[in-house]
Amino acid sequence: MSVPILSVLAALITLIVGYSFSWTITPIVIGLTYAIAALGVSIMARAGQVSFGHAMYACISAYTVAFLARAMPGADALLLILAGVVASFAAALIVGSFVVRYRGIFFGMLNLALSMVLFALLGKLYHLTGGSDGLRIVRPTLFGMVMERAAFERGLLVLTLVLSLLLAWWVQRYFRSGSGQALSAIKTNETRIEYLGFSAYLIMWKGYLLSAVVVGISGALLALMQGLVTPELGSWLRSGEFVFITILGGAGHAAGAFLGAAAFEFVKLASAAYFPGLWQFLLGLTLILVIFIFPTGFVGQIVKRIANSKPARN
Repeated sequence: MSVPILSVLAALITLIVGYSFSWTITPIVIGLTYAIAALGVSIMARAGQVSFGHAMYACISAYTVAFLARAMPGADALLLILAGVVASFAAALIVGSFVVRYRGIFFGMLNLALSMVLFALLGKLYHLTGGSDGLRIVRPTLFGMVMERAAFERGLLVLTLVLSLLLAWWVQRYFRSGSGQALSAIKTNETRIEYLGFSAYLIMWKGYLLSAVVVGISGALLALMQGLVTPELGSWLRSGEFVFITILGGAGHAAGAFLGAAAFEFVKLASAAYFPGLWQFLLGLTLILVIFIFPTGFVGQIVKRIANSKPARN
């Protein structure tokens, strides 16, 4: 069975579970937003670059949603999401223009430093951002309809699932495109890319912009689901969770982000329920085991098994 069919089946099962057990809607949507954010981080991971500050784009998008919802009370949720994505893209245009010049630890730390500057500003500018208390978002219309909380959450679940499928397809198509292959080649031999006449700077910048847009979508959806935006959305801990999920799932396929997010949420919820004092320890132990047993993540192991199961050609 092909990956697209499996993805659609997984989405349908998730939708059925959400509609059957309403209490699962919130963790499902939040888990999917984490998966979408990790999908954005995995784009740069394809080039061997790990950003420890990409949560700032989710934060920028979320605050844009909050500001616009206050300025335009009648704005639809789709318009708010679009505005958040545009704001993330605009920020990435500026930040990415100089960040993509760096590689390795310098790339990761520079993104982290910029995200912490944003985090500090959001906490200090209380009269604009509400400080650590954040900003509340009045429930907007969805598809032009005024909904009660339960109906709004169900509608948001459907929207998040559809966006997850579209983004996974889009990112996987990008991985297989010439630009995506060139981005992967930067990890192995950037000098050869330059000798072939390609600009490594432009390749990285395009990948960075796509990455920021995907993460921005996750921030907008999370803001609408929670109805509250705080500076914690852009903290280094949140960025670390995105990287954690990316490593768990693997960056070899777009599905890795969703597998990693499912494992992350399961371990987090199960350990918090049964071992409340040890849940962070168990998360760290899970990551260590995955790195040793599946160094390419869950999706890398799956791809390897599929390749080994195919009969060898004469």
